[in-house]
Amino acid sequence: MNQAAESYPLPCGRDVETVWERLDEVESGRADEHDLSCEHCRAAREGLLVLRRLTGELAKETVEPPPDLVGRIMSAVRAEVRRHDLLPLPTPEPGQARVSDRAVAALLRFAADSVDGVRARRCRVDVTPTGEFAVRLEVAVSYHAFAADALETVRERVSAAAVARVGVSLAQLDVEVTDLYED
Repeated sequence: MNQAAESYPLPCGRDVETVWERLDEVESGRADEHDLSCEHCRAAREGLLVLRRLTGELAKETVEPPPDLVGRIMSAVRAEVRRHDLLPLPTPEPGQARVSDRAVAALLRFAADSVDGVRARRCRVDVTPTGEFAVRLEVAVSYHAFAADALETVRERVSAAAVARVGVSLAQLDVEVTDLYED
């Protein structure tokens, strides 16, 4: 069984972890004879005291996250691909071709975003028993720029993107308006 942490022995035989654990004892006057007389432990203790002071200062600092942190996290989440999230693609050749459902969803969201007054939100892509794709797309619409025929345009562009970019026809495309936004 592997040890949880490596020890770093000093030339005197005591390890750095023991010196760290005894810092408070030495500072409060409860040092043992080895603590008082060992030059190796004294040098390690001086470095550890500097480390403890500096980490204490860092811990007290208030750090503001970068303004794009949420966007960067969401990009990473959307980019994460798991093996069980792969969808089969039709191919005339023997063998399999598969694509990430997240990649297909991102492509279809992009197509929906290209419509004025529409912002794609969630997109779920499933495979029907016949091997076709079924899509459920949630969108937010601008109450200033949204036109009556915008949802039909979304359906056309998403369907066209599925055929042109993924190579599949959509068996089903459900578009649901879930939010309004202001430009």
